[in-house]
Parts: sequence; C-alpha cells; structure tokens
Amino acid sequence: MPLYEHVFISRQDLSNSQAEGLVEHFSTVLSDNGGKVVDSEYWGVKTMAYKINKNRKGHYAFLRTDAPAPAVHEMERLMRLHDDVMRVMTIRVDAHDDGPSVQMQKRDERDGRRERR
Repeated sequence: MPLYEHVFISRQDLSNSQAEGLVEHFSTVLSDNGGKVVDSEYWGVKTMAYKINKNRKGHYAFLRTDAPAPAVHEMERLMRLHDDVMRVMTIRVDAHDDGPSVQMQKRDERDGRRERR
C-alpha cells in the first residue's frame, strides 16, 4: 500500500485532549477503510504565519499512514467537513523516516544545519 504523511491544524480554542481526540478519530476512520496509522504525533499549539479563520494559533498534529488511496480520500473528506479542522496537508512518500519528525527533535539533534558566521 502507498505511504502517506498528513499534517492538520485544528482550532486553538480546543483543549489538548480534544485535539488528541481528533487524531484518534481520524485514525479510526482510516483503519475502518482498510488503512493503518504507522505513527502519530501531537505537536502542540503553535503560532501560524498568517491568520486562518481569524485564528492566530492552532493545534498541529502529524500522522504517518500506510493506506489505500480511497481510505485517504475519505479521511481527507471528513477532515475538510469537520468544524474544528482548519487546514489539511497530505503528501505521498516513498518511505517513512525512522524516529521522530523534525518538529519533535531537539535543536541539538537536528543535523544538516550550518553555523552562521
């Protein structure tokens, strides 16, 4: 099955448990349609570069999935209809990276950055 990575932003006035509940809800939608969630991360409340629906901040969540295309389309459709979800981005990847995403790594652990002069 194809591999996907999803990032979605939910409204800032949700509690942390409600935002994590959205991750669980969309994970079950995906598994009901024949896919599986390989990994999920809750990135917390972050400030956005611009306002979306009059919100300056949002709860960010990240999912790594292994699912057929119809399951991903159904999950995206339900995300776009959900009132609490503001933005969704899905990309298809060749392979999932091991370990945490770049957002969850500490600054010291990130490699590939050069020193400023």
